[in-house]
Amino acid sequence: MMATPHGGPRVHLDTAGLGRMPATARAALTEWTRRDDRHGPHELEEYLEDVVHDTLGARLAALLHAPAEDTGLFTGAADAFAALTARLPLGPGDRIWTTPYEGFAQLTALYALRDRTRCALDVIPLRPDGDLDLEWMAAHIDDSVALVSVTHVPAGCGIVNPVEDIGRMLAPHRCLYAVDASYSVGQLPVDVSRTGCDLLTGDGWRFLRGPQNIGFAYTSPRLRHALSPHGAPPRLSPHGAAVVALDAALAEHRPGARDLEQAGRLRAAVEAASGTELIAPGRLQSAVVTFRHERLSAAQIRRGLAARGVVVWKTVAQETPLYLPGRDVTTAVRASLHHDNSPQDIARFGEALCDVLASERPLARLRPVELLAQRRPAVHQMASAGGKLLRFPA
Repeated sequence: MMATPHGGPRVHLDTAGLGRMPATARAALTEWTRRDDRHGPHELEEYLEDVVHDTLGARLAALLHAPAEDTGLFTGAADAFAALTARLPLGPGDRIWTTPYEGFAQLTALYALRDRTRCALDVIPLRPDGDLDLEWMAAHIDDSVALVSVTHVPAGCGIVNPVEDIGRMLAPHRCLYAVDASYSVGQLPVDVSRTGCDLLTGDGWRFLRGPQNIGFAYTSPRLRHALSPHGAPPRLSPHGAAVVALDAALAEHRPGARDLEQAGRLRAAVEAASGTELIAPGRLQSAVVTFRHERLSAAQIRRGLAARGVVVWKTVAQETPLYLPGRDVTTAVRASLHHDNSPQDIARFGEALCDVLASERPLARLRPVELLAQRRPAVHQMASAGGKLLRFPA
């Protein structure tokens, strides 16, 4: 880790944004990028074909508890989701269910699917505690529901949605089931055989600590059968050097059970700092901890922590536009852990946070509705109405 102006190594608490690549993965990325540039792509293609594809396929299969032939590489989870859902054979009588925690990229793909097929797009209500209302789902599921899209852990907060419980509920019905595991795979167990999903997408550069611009998708035989009459979706293949580096990162990946224990300490450090408010809906939390401050903006806090050697991220309302704007959140600070973070890292974070809050002066901030109106005039229609089903007009 790099040294900081305040002394000591830099504390990395932004694994949800970009995990730190292991040395072996970084070396593989550098070496094969250099070879590709110097000698052309053929040597890299042969190495991928002869060595990497089999080992990487086996590692992805073990990670997801899926058959290797049911997984494939893409440039990222959002690209995989968009490419694979774009050709679903839905119609005006069909409905899509999604959640208030869905990310912007997935919502964009779902809006495009709705506009193409003229189906309905509904948002599953939340319970008062922030959990998805599974009783509502059980009471309203029928054969008009053609697709259910759920994010396992959202970008804007640390809730863990019950994707396995939802899968068991949906199993007797005709609907396809998609799970976005971008912020969960690598930090939480992800098992497609237990989840029962037809599509699971993930990124390689977060908790798996691979390079950027590489992700993957699991597709069930049922989903592939539904797509087959409409032509194969375009495959957005990552660069070969990134494939080699992801294989090297997965070779060093270890389950992160310790992360959740550390996350409790991280939340406690946030709560101990004056004027902070955790954004932690639901009963089950992950190693992603999001908070805001009553006086200081998220950007001020992020910059102040960076100057003190602690790396976190600023999440914005647009990342989870059905949830954060309705809670009067414009921006928030997001800290996220990996299993190599230590109790000393969390102690340094707590000390640095208190120092920032004591020394910084507040800046003027826009309210979420004002900010979103500047970025996307129609986004106010997406604000969640706590406990009520939202239906977006076509």
